[in-house]
Amino acid sequence: MMDCKQLDTQVSVSAEPALEEMVALAKAGVEVVVCNRPEQEAEGQPSFAELEQAVVAEGMMFVPIPFSRGQMQRAHSEAFARLLSSGKKVHAFCRTGNRSCNLWAAAGCLNGADKKLLQQAAQQAGFDISGVLVTY
Repeated sequence: MMDCKQLDTQVSVSAEPALEEMVALAKAGVEVVVCNRPEQEAEGQPSFAELEQAVVAEGMMFVPIPFSRGQMQRAHSEAFARLLSSGKKVHAFCRTGNRSCNLWAAAGCLNGADKKLLQQAAQQAGFDISGVLVTY
């Protein structure tokens, strides 16, 4: 069962949801599903094509912004920041939710968010974004 962590009014994150859990995301008002793990990061994960099919079938948009653990680049943060500026409700996932939370924090920094508020939201969700806050 998917454990969604709400980071703010626009963004939630989780470990990878099962394909059939896309229905619940759509019902929750999610408009864009962002995948932050690389294609075939672990055995048995659905392909990006399978994910996209499941997401689009529920009327949402699928956006891959993949990177490996510890490999987040400024371009990833900028892509996510642009996505957030659309105002659409976003659910991002990776293997554990940690990369997605760090990406959200980096994008927030780029968009001028208060770092203390980002830190509090991440901590409440169980994530450590201190490395991102130092970098951005």
